[in-house]
Amino acid sequence: MKKLIIFIPIYTAFLIIVFSCSPTSKIESRKGTNDNTKYVNTFIGTGGHGHTFPGATTPYGMVQLSPDTRTIGWDACGGYHYTDSSILGFSHTHLSGSGISDLGDFLFMPFAGEPKTTPGTPEDPDSGYRSRFSHKDEVASPGYYAVVLKDYNIKAELSATTRAGFHKYTYNGGGKSGIIIDLSHTIYKDTKPSHEFKIINNTEIAGYKGSGGWAVSQDIYFHAKFNKPFTCAFYENGKKVDLRPNTKYTKLIAVLNFNTIPGEEVLSKVGISSVDYNGAKNNLETEITDWDFNRVQKKAHQLWEAELSKINVKGGSENEKTIFYTSLYHTSISPNIFSDVDGRYRGMDRKIHNSDKHTIYTVFSLWDTFRAYNPLKTILDPDKTNEFINTLLSKYDQGGVLPMWELQGNETGCMIGYHAVPVIVDAYKKGIRGFDINKAYKAILNAPTYDTINISFPSKAVKEDLMPMGKFYNETMDFIPADLENESVSKALEYAYNDWCIAQMAKDLGKADDYQRFMKRSKKYTQYYDTTTGFMRGKNQDGKWRVPFDPSFSKHRKDDYTEGNAYQWSWFVPHDVPGLIDLVGGKDKFIKKLDELFTASSALKGDNVSGDISGLIGQYAHGNEPSHHIAHLYNFVGQPWKTQGLTDQIMKELYFNNPNGLAGNEDCGQMSAWYVLNAMGFYSFSPGNTTYSIGRPIFDKVEINLPTGKKFIIRAKNNSNTNKYIQTTKLNGKEITTPFFNHEQLISGGSLEFKMNNAPQ
Repeated sequence: MKKLIIFIPIYTAFLIIVFSCSPTSKIESRKGTNDNTKYVNTFIGTGGHGHTFPGATTPYGMVQLSPDTRTIGWDACGGYHYTDSSILGFSHTHLSGSGISDLGDFLFMPFAGEPKTTPGTPEDPDSGYRSRFSHKDEVASPGYYAVVLKDYNIKAELSATTRAGFHKYTYNGGGKSGIIIDLSHTIYKDTKPSHEFKIINNTEIAGYKGSGGWAVSQDIYFHAKFNKPFTCAFYENGKKVDLRPNTKYTKLIAVLNFNTIPGEEVLSKVGISSVDYNGAKNNLETEITDWDFNRVQKKAHQLWEAELSKINVKGGSENEKTIFYTSLYHTSISPNIFSDVDGRYRGMDRKIHNSDKHTIYTVFSLWDTFRAYNPLKTILDPDKTNEFINTLLSKYDQGGVLPMWELQGNETGCMIGYHAVPVIVDAYKKGIRGFDINKAYKAILNAPTYDTINISFPSKAVKEDLMPMGKFYNETMDFIPADLENESVSKALEYAYNDWCIAQMAKDLGKADDYQRFMKRSKKYTQYYDTTTGFMRGKNQDGKWRVPFDPSFSKHRKDDYTEGNAYQWSWFVPHDVPGLIDLVGGKDKFIKKLDELFTASSALKGDNVSGDISGLIGQYAHGNEPSHHIAHLYNFVGQPWKTQGLTDQIMKELYFNNPNGLAGNEDCGQMSAWYVLNAMGFYSFSPGNTTYSIGRPIFDKVEINLPTGKKFIIRAKNNSNTNKYIQTTKLNGKEITTPFFNHEQLISGGSLEFKMNNAPQ
């Protein structure tokens, strides 16, 4: 029996609540012994603040067909939370572990008896359409989800292709029954709803949903086919209406009515598109040509089996394998395919474009993913990396600037920095160059520029986020004044790193002046280090430190640091660790200061502490991305055993095989990518630099199946739960004496061999 442990931040620690559950029990016997999908637990991250979803999708699929249990609150971001006991329905689009809500398009809800025409609430499921369910009746695996809706005595089964969802509903009671399709359902507050249905015939229906949420302007269409004729009625805000042309509807649902016999299966296949009705229909008819649900499910499974076969592991516990392969699964959900089967897609300019050379994607959580997710893809899927970069460059063409956090063809302006830059530069430095190099260089050179004229902004708020005054101050001053710009320290540190990345590409392209200019800018981090306190601090425009100062203080998104405090952010100089060591006062002081980070009290101060500061070891916060490289800093100061001990501790104490298995938001694959890389024994410390930092390998053997057909094999001899320290390291049979190796050595194929023991070496 698994244990569900829910961490609830209570200022200084975590309140731990333990429930009994076994969300993986129904899937363990479904797969062959050599199929890594058998280790995937799609419920990991659906509890706590992981914000994942358990439903059916394919690798990078446009469709994420999953149950929705709630739509309100921070923990509704994935649409489903494991602590809930009733289901509102099944919608076709979801974000995987984001920190802000959106999507939840085209909710389908089967029912029996008289239909209810408004949604019920989690507190009162009987107040509208909604059904109780039990986790004992849930079955989930990659590409498949099933549950029994107890109130209606209906078994719901879901699967998906890339651009279409497949529903199978078994009406066990028979009699009057049907399916509700709700266009007003969203996992966010919709600021501009616009709804439309089209009856094609008595087995087909289509619809359009225009909306505004986190992505401020969204357009999406569906085309659905049923294996059984229906009659249909429409309701606007719960009241029956006859659809009229040229009428704006904002809370529109369709009730499709059937009469079923006990045990009858009603099938529905649904294509979606951001382009138009024809796009949705074409996506559906191209990808699902028959009514064979099992065939679609099998195909989805095969796609995941192939995706998860890119890495094979031996050794480790069953839980560690489950965490590892679920993490690998989570790193292949997004970015999501956004172009239709005919190549059309909706651009950043809201116009329809056609891409006949490469697939277009959406959902670029770049502030999170540049650190480990995108570097992982440079190893496992360089072709996908090229597609991502070509997509970013297309969005640059349409919007005038590289995206910061793109969603559904919208710039959201979320987070800070210009982290499309390290994604492009890291790929370029690793020899992945299936994109227009000159355009890419022009785009990254433009990324730091403060420009409010030549860029199309979807809203005033996005304009302020995408072009903060911090960019202007960083261009025109030595530092960003804390009394003039929010989150000044975090922005400055990330700008310095991003500028270093630009300098690396400039150097390779022979752009000497650009190289010198951006290398100089990359040193601006030195302006923020206060030698008296030993922390990176905000500096006012008069050059004095902002007071009062407490490194444990946090005021979420309203202080000098982004989703963190001085403890976490003082280490964000991944591009120049020797310079940071000198700034702190030398190796000994650096080590002492780093030790203090992991041993300090975890108490956080302030009346609006950021909820993202989670997964604490001392003041190290693994639940949010700015801390993700810090444990590897010991490798730079001659104490690699501390990196090994800490990565071991993080993997054991902050990742679990249960719904609350993540210490923070999954963030579109980053939290999982950190685990995948570190469990193999290394980490992408500073993307843009092709060097990997060695940590603590979890498994006895890791076989990375490279796209070239070569293999890179990692072995850990004498490995065990207690033998977590590396004694010797051999790369291709030759001993290496520093805890680093490079990307070229990895992709060339070969072996990395560790000899482990229980004592630091």
